[in-house]
Amino acid sequence: MASQYPPSLRIHLSALILVYEISFILLFYFFVSYDDQRDLAIYPEFQDVSVMVFFGFGFLLAFLRRYGFSSTGFGLLLAALGVQWVVIMDGFLFHFSLGKVKITLQSISIAIMSIPAVLISAGAVLGKANPIQLILMAMIEVTIFTMNRWIAVGILQVPNHISLMYVHVFGTYFGLMIAWWLYHPSLSQKAEKETSKPVSHLFAMLGTLFLWAFWPSFNSVLVETRLKSVTIYNTYFAMASSSVAAFALSVATNKDGKLSMAHIHTATLAGGVAVGFSASSIQHPWIAITLGLLAGTISILGSVFLQKCFNTHLRIHDTCGVHSTFGLPSLLGAVAHIILTITDHWGSSNQFLWGYMALMELGALSLSIVLSFIAGLLTGFLLTFKLWRAPPVRKYFDDQAYWEFPHLAVGY
Repeated sequence: MASQYPPSLRIHLSALILVYEISFILLFYFFVSYDDQRDLAIYPEFQDVSVMVFFGFGFLLAFLRRYGFSSTGFGLLLAALGVQWVVIMDGFLFHFSLGKVKITLQSISIAIMSIPAVLISAGAVLGKANPIQLILMAMIEVTIFTMNRWIAVGILQVPNHISLMYVHVFGTYFGLMIAWWLYHPSLSQKAEKETSKPVSHLFAMLGTLFLWAFWPSFNSVLVETRLKSVTIYNTYFAMASSSVAAFALSVATNKDGKLSMAHIHTATLAGGVAVGFSASSIQHPWIAITLGLLAGTISILGSVFLQKCFNTHLRIHDTCGVHSTFGLPSLLGAVAHIILTITDHWGSSNQFLWGYMALMELGALSLSIVLSFIAGLLTGFLLTFKLWRAPPVRKYFDDQAYWEFPHLAVGY
Protein backbone atom coordinates (compact mmCIF):
# COMPACT_ATOMS: atom_id res chain seq x y z
CA MET A 1 0.00 0.00 0.00
CA ALA A 2 1.39 3.41 -0.93
CA SER A 3 2.19 5.92 1.77
CA GLN A 4 -0.67 8.11 2.93
CA TYR A 5 1.70 11.04 3.28
CA PRO A 6 2.24 13.63 0.56
CA PRO A 7 5.32 13.27 -1.64
CA SER A 8 7.04 16.17 0.17
CA LEU A 9 7.57 14.00 3.28
CA ARG A 10 9.18 11.28 1.22
CA ILE A 11 11.49 13.85 -0.33
CA HIS A 12 12.29 15.37 3.05
CA LEU A 13 13.02 11.97 4.60
CA SER A 14 15.31 10.84 1.78
CA ALA A 15 17.08 14.21 1.70
CA LEU A 16 17.58 14.26 5.47
CA ILE A 17 19.09 10.77 5.55
CA LEU A 18 21.39 11.47 2.62
CA VAL A 19 22.53 14.82 4.02
CA TYR A 20 23.47 13.16 7.30
CA GLU A 21 25.30 10.29 5.59
CA ILE A 22 27.20 12.53 3.18
CA SER A 23 28.19 14.75 6.13
CA PHE A 24 29.48 11.68 7.97
CA ILE A 25 31.49 10.62 4.90
CA LEU A 26 33.15 14.04 4.73
CA LEU A 27 33.93 14.06 8.45
CA PHE A 28 35.36 10.55 8.28
CA TYR A 29 37.42 11.48 5.22
CA PHE A 30 39.07 14.51 6.79
CA PHE A 31 39.30 13.61 10.47
CA VAL A 32 38.99 9.86 11.11
CA SER A 33 41.48 7.03 10.66
CA TYR A 34 41.99 3.53 12.02
CA ASP A 35 44.29 2.90 14.94
CA ASP A 36 47.34 0.85 13.95
CA GLN A 37 46.99 -1.28 17.07
CA ARG A 38 44.22 -3.74 16.23
CA ASP A 39 43.21 -5.07 19.64
CA LEU A 40 40.45 -7.68 19.20
CA ALA A 41 40.36 -8.85 22.81
CA ILE A 42 36.90 -7.36 23.37
CA TYR A 43 35.45 -8.59 20.06
CA PRO A 44 33.22 -11.26 21.68
CA GLU A 45 31.67 -8.63 23.99
CA PHE A 46 31.45 -6.24 21.04
CA GLN A 47 29.36 -8.82 19.18
CA ASP A 48 27.14 -9.34 22.21
CA VAL A 49 26.46 -5.63 22.62
CA SER A 50 25.73 -5.28 18.90
CA VAL A 51 23.16 -8.08 19.09
CA MET A 52 21.62 -6.41 22.15
CA VAL A 53 21.18 -3.05 20.48
CA PHE A 54 20.18 -4.06 16.96
CA PHE A 55 18.24 -7.25 17.68
CA GLY A 56 17.24 -7.14 21.34
CA PHE A 57 15.97 -3.56 21.51
CA GLY A 58 14.44 -3.84 18.03
CA PHE A 59 12.20 -6.74 19.00
CA LEU A 60 11.60 -5.48 22.54
CA LEU A 61 9.74 -2.54 21.00
CA ALA A 62 7.75 -4.72 18.59
CA PHE A 63 4.85 -5.41 20.97
CA LEU A 64 2.22 -3.24 19.23
CA ARG A 65 -0.13 -5.24 17.03
CA ARG A 66 0.19 -2.96 14.00
CA TYR A 67 3.59 -1.33 14.47
CA GLY A 68 6.10 -4.19 14.20
CA PHE A 69 7.71 -3.02 10.94
CA SER A 70 8.29 0.48 12.31
CA SER A 71 9.49 -0.68 15.72
CA THR A 72 12.24 -2.85 14.28
CA GLY A 73 12.94 -0.92 11.07
CA PHE A 74 13.15 2.57 12.54
CA GLY A 75 15.26 1.22 15.40
CA LEU A 76 17.78 -0.08 12.86
CA LEU A 77 17.83 3.27 11.05
CA LEU A 78 18.33 5.28 14.24
CA ALA A 79 21.07 2.95 15.46
CA ALA A 80 22.91 2.95 12.13
CA LEU A 81 22.93 6.74 11.90
CA GLY A 82 23.57 7.25 15.61
CA VAL A 83 26.60 4.95 15.82
CA GLN A 84 28.43 6.89 13.13
CA TRP A 85 27.72 10.24 14.77
CA VAL A 86 28.72 9.03 18.24
CA VAL A 87 32.04 7.69 16.90
CA ILE A 88 32.77 11.16 15.53
CA MET A 89 31.55 13.05 18.61
CA ASP A 90 33.28 10.73 21.07
CA GLY A 91 36.48 10.92 19.03
CA PHE A 92 36.55 14.72 18.99
CA LEU A 93 35.80 15.01 22.70
CA PHE A 94 37.91 12.13 24.05
CA HIS A 95 40.51 11.01 21.50
CA PHE A 96 41.33 13.92 19.19
CA SER A 97 45.06 14.44 18.65
CA LEU A 98 47.25 15.65 15.78
CA GLY A 99 44.15 16.60 13.81
CA LYS A 100 42.80 13.05 13.69
CA VAL A 101 40.35 10.79 15.49
CA LYS A 102 41.63 7.23 15.88
CA ILE A 103 39.02 4.46 15.65
CA THR A 104 39.40 1.38 17.82
CA LEU A 105 37.08 -1.48 18.61
CA GLN A 106 36.55 0.11 22.01
CA SER A 107 35.46 3.43 20.49
CA ILE A 108 32.89 1.63 18.32
CA SER A 109 31.72 -0.31 21.38
CA ILE A 110 31.24 2.97 23.27
CA ALA A 111 29.22 4.30 20.31
CA ILE A 112 26.98 1.23 20.27
CA MET A 113 26.52 1.43 24.06
CA SER A 114 25.33 5.04 23.67
CA ILE A 115 22.56 4.07 21.24
CA PRO A 116 20.19 2.59 23.88
CA ALA A 117 19.52 6.17 24.98
CA VAL A 118 17.95 6.82 21.58
CA LEU A 119 16.06 3.53 21.47
CA ILE A 120 14.69 4.03 24.98
CA SER A 121 13.50 7.53 24.07
CA ALA A 122 12.00 6.14 20.86
CA GLY A 123 10.11 3.66 23.03
CA ALA A 124 8.49 6.52 24.94
CA VAL A 125 7.20 8.14 21.73
CA LEU A 126 6.70 4.91 19.77
CA GLY A 127 3.91 5.22 17.23
CA LYS A 128 3.46 8.97 17.70
CA ALA A 129 6.42 10.38 15.73
CA ASN A 130 7.36 9.99 12.08
CA PRO A 131 10.85 8.95 10.87
CA ILE A 132 12.00 12.54 10.34
CA GLN A 133 11.14 13.46 13.91
CA LEU A 134 12.85 10.33 15.21
CA ILE A 135 16.06 11.02 13.27
CA LEU A 136 16.23 14.60 14.52
CA MET A 137 15.57 13.38 18.06
CA ALA A 138 18.32 10.76 17.76
CA MET A 139 20.98 13.15 16.45
CA ILE A 140 20.28 15.72 19.16
CA GLU A 141 20.11 13.13 21.91
CA VAL A 142 23.37 11.34 21.19
CA THR A 143 25.10 14.72 20.92
CA ILE A 144 23.91 15.82 24.35
CA PHE A 145 24.55 12.41 25.89
CA THR A 146 28.12 12.33 24.60
CA MET A 147 28.69 15.81 26.01
CA ASN A 148 27.18 14.61 29.28
CA ARG A 149 29.70 11.75 29.34
CA TRP A 150 32.56 14.15 28.58
CA ILE A 151 31.64 16.30 31.57
CA ALA A 152 31.19 13.26 33.81
CA VAL A 153 34.50 11.66 32.83
CA GLY A 154 36.64 14.73 32.22
CA ILE A 155 35.47 17.06 34.98
CA LEU A 156 33.71 14.90 37.58
CA GLN A 157 36.24 12.04 37.18
CA VAL A 158 33.59 9.35 36.87
CA PRO A 159 35.01 6.07 35.45
CA ASN A 160 34.36 5.63 31.74
CA HIS A 161 32.26 2.47 32.05
CA ILE A 162 30.07 4.03 34.75
CA SER A 163 29.49 7.13 32.61
CA LEU A 164 27.83 4.87 30.04
CA MET A 165 25.47 3.40 32.64
CA TYR A 166 23.68 6.77 32.73
CA VAL A 167 22.41 5.91 29.24
CA HIS A 168 19.23 4.40 30.72
CA VAL A 169 18.22 7.30 32.92
CA PHE A 170 19.17 9.84 30.24
CA GLY A 171 17.21 8.08 27.51
CA THR A 172 14.18 7.67 29.77
CA TYR A 173 13.71 11.27 30.84
CA PHE A 174 14.74 12.71 27.49
CA GLY A 175 12.04 10.57 25.87
CA LEU A 176 9.40 11.37 28.49
CA MET A 177 9.87 15.10 27.95
CA ILE A 178 9.36 14.65 24.23
CA ALA A 179 6.31 12.49 24.94
CA TRP A 180 4.91 15.36 27.00
CA TRP A 181 5.16 17.69 23.99
CA LEU A 182 3.63 15.11 21.63
CA TYR A 183 0.70 14.31 23.92
CA HIS A 184 -2.79 14.29 22.42
CA PRO A 185 -6.01 14.07 24.49
CA SER A 186 -7.09 10.96 22.59
CA LEU A 187 -4.15 9.07 24.14
CA SER A 188 -5.91 9.11 27.51
CA GLN A 189 -7.89 6.10 26.27
CA LYS A 190 -5.97 3.14 24.84
CA ALA A 191 -6.84 2.65 21.16
CA GLU A 192 -7.19 -0.73 19.50
CA LYS A 193 -3.95 -0.21 17.57
CA GLU A 194 -2.09 0.42 20.83
CA THR A 195 -2.85 -3.07 22.08
CA SER A 196 -0.85 -6.23 21.47
CA LYS A 197 -1.62 -9.63 20.02
CA PRO A 198 0.01 -12.97 20.89
CA VAL A 199 2.49 -12.81 18.00
CA SER A 200 3.63 -9.26 18.82
CA HIS A 201 4.01 -10.18 22.49
CA LEU A 202 6.08 -13.18 21.42
CA PHE A 203 8.38 -10.96 19.34
CA ALA A 204 8.80 -8.62 22.30
CA MET A 205 9.59 -11.58 24.53
CA LEU A 206 12.20 -12.71 22.03
CA GLY A 207 13.85 -9.29 22.27
CA THR A 208 13.69 -9.49 26.06
CA LEU A 209 15.42 -12.88 26.07
CA PHE A 210 18.23 -11.67 23.82
CA LEU A 211 18.76 -8.62 26.02
CA TRP A 212 18.70 -10.84 29.11
CA ALA A 213 21.30 -13.23 27.66
CA PHE A 214 23.74 -10.54 26.54
CA TRP A 215 23.31 -7.92 29.27
CA PRO A 216 26.34 -9.18 31.27
CA SER A 217 28.51 -8.27 28.27
CA PHE A 218 26.99 -4.77 28.16
CA ASN A 219 27.92 -4.17 31.81
CA SER A 220 31.39 -5.73 31.56
CA VAL A 221 32.78 -4.87 28.13
CA LEU A 222 34.63 -1.71 29.28
CA VAL A 223 35.51 -2.90 32.78
CA GLU A 224 39.13 -3.71 33.66
CA THR A 225 40.06 -7.31 32.89
CA ARG A 226 40.55 -8.20 36.55
CA LEU A 227 37.00 -7.09 37.36
CA LYS A 228 35.18 -8.61 34.37
CA SER A 229 34.32 -11.90 36.05
CA VAL A 230 32.73 -10.35 39.14
CA THR A 231 30.83 -7.89 36.90
CA ILE A 232 29.37 -10.77 34.91
CA TYR A 233 28.47 -12.72 38.06
CA ASN A 234 26.72 -9.77 39.67
CA THR A 235 24.81 -8.86 36.53
CA TYR A 236 23.62 -12.42 36.05
CA PHE A 237 22.39 -12.81 39.63
CA ALA A 238 20.71 -9.40 39.64
CA MET A 239 18.81 -10.21 36.45
CA ALA A 240 17.82 -13.61 37.78
CA SER A 241 16.33 -12.09 40.91
CA SER A 242 14.55 -9.31 39.00
CA SER A 243 13.01 -11.99 36.77
CA VAL A 244 11.73 -13.80 39.85
CA ALA A 245 10.29 -10.52 41.15
CA ALA A 246 8.61 -9.93 37.79
CA PHE A 247 6.66 -13.19 38.00
CA ALA A 248 5.83 -12.82 41.68
CA LEU A 249 4.59 -9.22 41.44
CA SER A 250 2.80 -9.76 38.12
CA VAL A 251 0.51 -12.35 39.70
CA ALA A 252 0.10 -10.33 42.90
CA THR A 253 -0.96 -7.13 41.11
CA ASN A 254 -3.30 -8.76 38.59
CA LYS A 255 -6.93 -8.71 39.69
CA ASP A 256 -7.46 -12.14 38.13
CA GLY A 257 -4.28 -13.56 39.64
CA LYS A 258 -2.74 -14.21 36.21
CA LEU A 259 0.64 -13.37 34.69
CA SER A 260 0.94 -10.37 32.39
CA MET A 261 3.41 -10.63 29.52
CA ALA A 262 3.78 -6.84 29.59
CA HIS A 263 4.98 -7.07 33.19
CA ILE A 264 7.54 -9.72 32.24
CA HIS A 265 8.88 -7.47 29.48
CA THR A 266 9.00 -4.57 31.90
CA ALA A 267 10.72 -6.00 34.95
CA THR A 268 12.88 -8.87 33.71
CA LEU A 269 15.64 -6.51 32.58
CA ALA A 270 15.45 -4.21 35.60
CA GLY A 271 18.17 -6.05 37.52
CA GLY A 272 20.70 -5.62 34.72
CA VAL A 273 19.90 -1.92 34.48
CA ALA A 274 20.17 -1.33 38.23
CA VAL A 275 23.35 -3.31 38.89
CA GLY A 276 25.27 -1.78 35.98
CA PHE A 277 26.70 1.01 38.14
CA SER A 278 28.07 -1.22 40.90
CA ALA A 279 28.50 -4.62 39.21
CA SER A 280 32.29 -4.31 39.18
CA SER A 281 32.54 -3.36 42.85
CA ILE A 282 29.99 -5.64 44.59
CA GLN A 283 31.91 -8.41 46.36
CA HIS A 284 28.99 -10.44 47.73
CA PRO A 285 26.35 -12.10 45.53
CA TRP A 286 23.55 -11.49 48.02
CA ILE A 287 23.92 -7.74 47.46
CA ALA A 288 23.47 -8.13 43.69
CA ILE A 289 20.49 -10.46 44.22
CA THR A 290 18.87 -8.02 46.64
CA LEU A 291 19.43 -5.11 44.26
CA GLY A 292 17.89 -7.08 41.41
CA LEU A 293 14.89 -8.02 43.53
CA LEU A 294 14.30 -4.38 44.47
CA ALA A 295 14.69 -3.30 40.85
CA GLY A 296 12.15 -5.83 39.63
CA THR A 297 9.75 -4.81 42.39
CA ILE A 298 9.83 -1.07 41.68
CA SER A 299 9.61 -1.78 37.97
CA ILE A 300 6.34 -3.71 38.35
CA LEU A 301 4.90 -1.24 40.86
CA GLY A 302 5.85 1.66 38.62
CA SER A 303 4.15 -0.03 35.68
CA VAL A 304 0.98 -0.70 37.66
CA PHE A 305 0.60 2.61 39.49
CA LEU A 306 2.79 5.33 37.94
CA GLN A 307 2.23 4.83 34.22
CA LYS A 308 -1.50 5.56 34.40
CA CYS A 309 -0.80 8.56 36.62
CA PHE A 310 1.69 9.92 34.07
CA ASN A 311 -0.83 9.58 31.27
CA THR A 312 -3.84 10.96 33.15
CA HIS A 313 -2.38 13.72 35.31
CA LEU A 314 0.99 14.67 33.78
CA ARG A 315 -0.07 14.27 30.13
CA ILE A 316 2.92 12.02 29.43
CA HIS A 317 2.01 9.04 27.28
CA ASP A 318 4.81 6.48 27.68
CA THR A 319 4.05 3.94 24.96
CA CYS A 320 6.54 1.26 26.03
CA GLY A 321 6.64 2.03 29.74
CA VAL A 322 10.33 2.98 29.59
CA HIS A 323 10.06 4.77 32.93
CA SER A 324 9.32 1.48 34.66
CA THR A 325 11.70 -0.64 32.59
CA PHE A 326 14.74 1.65 32.52
CA GLY A 327 14.16 4.90 34.42
CA LEU A 328 13.26 3.71 37.91
CA PRO A 329 15.76 0.79 38.00
CA SER A 330 18.51 3.10 36.75
CA LEU A 331 17.79 5.65 39.48
CA LEU A 332 17.78 2.86 42.05
CA GLY A 333 21.08 1.51 40.76
CA ALA A 334 22.80 4.90 40.72
CA VAL A 335 21.72 5.70 44.28
CA ALA A 336 22.62 2.20 45.48
CA HIS A 337 26.10 2.56 43.96
CA ILE A 338 26.67 5.82 45.82
CA ILE A 339 25.52 4.25 49.10
CA LEU A 340 27.67 1.15 48.56
CA THR A 341 30.71 3.28 47.75
CA ILE A 342 30.36 5.12 51.06
CA THR A 343 29.54 2.10 53.23
CA ASP A 344 32.28 -0.10 51.75
CA HIS A 345 34.97 2.41 52.70
CA TRP A 346 33.47 3.87 55.86
CA GLY A 347 36.11 4.01 58.56
CA SER A 348 39.03 3.32 56.20
CA SER A 349 42.07 5.56 55.99
CA ASN A 350 40.92 7.02 52.66
CA GLN A 351 37.21 7.34 53.41
CA PHE A 352 37.23 11.03 52.52
CA LEU A 353 38.61 10.23 49.05
CA TRP A 354 35.85 7.70 48.46
CA GLY A 355 33.31 10.11 49.90
CA TYR A 356 34.49 12.69 47.38
CA MET A 357 34.12 10.14 44.57
CA ALA A 358 30.60 9.32 45.75
CA LEU A 359 29.78 13.03 45.71
CA MET A 360 31.10 13.32 42.15
CA GLU A 361 28.91 10.42 41.05
CA LEU A 362 25.91 12.06 42.68
CA GLY A 363 26.79 15.14 40.65
CA ALA A 364 27.03 13.05 37.47
CA LEU A 365 23.59 11.52 38.16
CA SER A 366 22.09 14.96 38.78
CA LEU A 367 23.74 16.28 35.64
CA SER A 368 22.33 13.43 33.55
CA ILE A 369 18.81 14.01 34.88
CA VAL A 370 18.91 17.79 34.44
CA LEU A 371 20.42 17.64 30.95
CA SER A 372 17.94 14.98 29.83
CA PHE A 373 15.01 17.05 31.10
CA ILE A 374 16.17 20.32 29.53
CA ALA A 375 17.36 18.79 26.24
CA GLY A 376 14.20 16.68 26.00
CA LEU A 377 11.94 19.67 26.54
CA LEU A 378 13.77 21.74 23.92
CA THR A 379 13.88 18.87 21.44
CA GLY A 380 10.21 18.08 22.01
CA PHE A 381 9.31 21.71 21.32
CA LEU A 382 11.36 21.57 18.11
CA LEU A 383 9.58 18.41 16.97
CA THR A 384 6.17 20.07 17.26
CA PHE A 385 6.94 22.39 14.33
CA LYS A 386 4.65 21.77 11.35
CA LEU A 387 7.75 21.60 9.14
CA TRP A 388 8.27 17.97 10.20
CA ARG A 389 4.71 16.94 9.23
CA ALA A 390 3.89 14.98 12.38
CA PRO A 391 1.52 12.08 11.78
CA PRO A 392 -2.18 12.73 12.38
CA VAL A 393 -3.72 10.98 15.36
CA ARG A 394 -5.58 8.53 13.13
CA LYS A 395 -2.19 7.28 11.86
CA TYR A 396 -0.70 6.67 15.31
CA PHE A 397 0.62 3.14 15.95
CA ASP A 398 0.06 2.13 12.32
CA ASP A 399 2.72 0.70 9.99
CA GLN A 400 0.63 1.45 6.92
CA ALA A 401 1.48 5.14 7.21
CA TYR A 402 5.13 4.39 6.38
CA TRP A 403 5.55 0.90 4.93
CA GLU A 404 4.46 -0.74 1.71
CA PHE A 405 2.31 -3.83 2.08
CA PRO A 406 1.82 -6.31 -0.79
CA HIS A 407 -1.68 -6.90 0.50
CA LEU A 408 -3.71 -6.01 3.54
CA ALA A 409 -4.19 -9.13 5.61
CA VAL A 410 -7.46 -9.51 7.42
CA GLY A 411 -7.04 -8.53 11.04
CA TYR A 412 -3.78 -6.68 10.55
